[in-house]
This record gives sequence, C-alpha cells and structure tokens, in this order.
Amino acid sequence: MSKVCQITGKKALVGNNVSHAMNKTKRRFGVNLIKKRFYLVEEDRWITLKLSTSALKTINKKGIAAVLKEAKAQGVL
Repeated sequence: MSKVCQITGKKALVGNNVSHAMNKTKRRFGVNLIKKRFYLVEEDRWITLKLSTSALKTINKKGIAAVLKEAKAQGVL
C-alpha cells in the first residue's frame, strides 16, 4: 500500500532541506499515517484503514459511518 490516507487522500509533500549556507537539497515531508481497524455495525464486519491522524480525529468526532459516507461521495474511497 502507498503512503496515502484512505479517507482524506493526504500524501507526502516535497520540499527542501536548507543548510546554514542556503544550500538546498530535496526532501519529502511524510504523512503521519496509522493502520486502524473499525467495526461497522451496519454491515456487521471489521474494516482496516490506513489513516492520517487528522482523519482519525475526524472519525472520533463524527463517527465512522458518517466519514465513510462522505469519503464515498467525494470519490476518495
């Protein structure tokens, strides 16, 4: 699996390391991803998602069913 959040679609950004002498070299800013299992009561099954921590906070606030519904509407899932 790639390093992309399955709910928000967040992925790594590219930037520069800048030294004191202002030399620039390319670097990547990774996404803070975790692998988490959720139980869907409506479907009576477990699902495993690779999420950014901000998406996990959204799920804790709104609930997994509402977040999955929004993600499918946006075409992320």
